[in-house]
Amino acid sequence: MSSLENRNLTTIAALASPEDVKRAHPISSEAASLVLETRSAIRSVIHGRDTRRRVAVVGPCSIHDPDAALEYAQRLLPVAESLRGELIILMRTYFEKPRTTIGWKGLVNDPRLDGSCEVEEGLLRARKLILAINDAGMPCGTELLDPISPQYLADAVSWAAIGARTTESQTHREMASGLSMPVGFKNATNGDVSVAVDATVSASHPHSFLGVLDDGRGAVVKTTGNADTHVVLRGGHAETNFDAKSVADASRQLNGRAVMIDCSHANSRKEAARQSIALRDIAKQIQNGDTAILGVMLESHLVAGKQALRADTPLRYGVSVTDECIGFEETEELLRALAAATRPSTKTGKRSSAPLTSAP
Repeated sequence: MSSLENRNLTTIAALASPEDVKRAHPISSEAASLVLETRSAIRSVIHGRDTRRRVAVVGPCSIHDPDAALEYAQRLLPVAESLRGELIILMRTYFEKPRTTIGWKGLVNDPRLDGSCEVEEGLLRARKLILAINDAGMPCGTELLDPISPQYLADAVSWAAIGARTTESQTHREMASGLSMPVGFKNATNGDVSVAVDATVSASHPHSFLGVLDDGRGAVVKTTGNADTHVVLRGGHAETNFDAKSVADASRQLNGRAVMIDCSHANSRKEAARQSIALRDIAKQIQNGDTAILGVMLESHLVAGKQALRADTPLRYGVSVTDECIGFEETEELLRALAAATRPSTKTGKRSSAPLTSAP
């Protein structure tokens, strides 16, 4: 009879419940306050109540080394604090990686980076790290890929993304409708923005779907809808969409709402160094008074570049194992350039005309 259901399974292992994991690793009151304050600040930008700041989600393409990730957070924090008048900066803390075919699926799925896929260990490591980053004072943004993982991590997430491969998924639109933080839907991998626009509409409405209770039991989840969703432009195939015309077209489809722009992926043609081209173009648009841009994303690590996962080769510290990233020094330079473009001139009231070729 098992062949009726379990023909292609090797094991089914019980998982610690979200309740048990949160009890063992609770969020601190300070971290909870940071999450709530950051979510509120992002909502104000999304809905036009805060017109002087932009959101910036910056950090590694994926988290594979908690020590390097925590060091990155500690280095990013003083930059974020110095630019808080112009930018709401979050650390990109991606624990799950969607794959076009096969490959390492991220810290949650394979924390030992060896194909052993100790998922419970991965969830625990991810939760401990995201709590530590928040406790250090750095709010976090992540992609939510598996519909169950938010039960373990979402209380420590200030902003979430739904990736290009899952934006069209009903499951992820339903999930987003019940999430408590602002959510960005990326345009499709082929560049189609309409699927992301549709996703924001869907997620803003009530849904009923299957979910998991904190004690691990199955449940029926009913939501009110999430009013704090937006579109993230990430380009498609060989085409970029960070230019002023693409931004205006996307905003028009959204009835005038602003969009976030991912400077990586197709917008950088998968070349990390080209992220600066995208960001400086975006900064000029903002400097020229464009109000249709609510923020940016950058893929960045302690050290520029990327490295392959090989069993016989030790990993270099602070270097991405997925997409190529820019280094931390360039990240800080770009953030300061974006802040300068966002900052009104004290004399004229217009956007600053500070040069965009170097950090102020």
